[in-house]
Amino acid sequence: MNDWLTRRETRQSGFTLLEIMVVVVIISILAAFIVPKIMNRPEQARMVKARQDIMALKNALEMYKLDNGVYPTTDQGLEALSKRPEIPPLPPHWNEDGYVDRLFDDPWGRPYQYLSPGVHDKVDIFSLGPDGEAETEDDIASWKPE
Repeated sequence: MNDWLTRRETRQSGFTLLEIMVVVVIISILAAFIVPKIMNRPEQARMVKARQDIMALKNALEMYKLDNGVYPTTDQGLEALSKRPEIPPLPPHWNEDGYVDRLFDDPWGRPYQYLSPGVHDKVDIFSLGPDGEAETEDDIASWKPE
């Protein structure tokens, strides 16, 4: 009986090729479902960041309007929030500290777009989104619901 136990222990000391292949197939199947979900998160995070940036810019524009009675014109642009406009109409009560510390680009490295008066609202603020093209489905805008 002792001889039989010794042979059994030596035969089961490693994995068979079949066992390794089964594990590899299981891991591959799991990766096929999990990896696309993980890889999509960075783009979703950029879209959330763009929405937050647009809301912050919209709030700064509201403060500008409270101080000056009007929104900056399209020609003055969003730059009017960080630097006193030099293009008429000049704001009579522009805040010397500005309304934002600095202007920033959207998460894809392009400037936010601004129209005043807007087509969809009093002012329109939007990002061209991941594709960089205007009026496409992936645009992120102040007038679009989240």
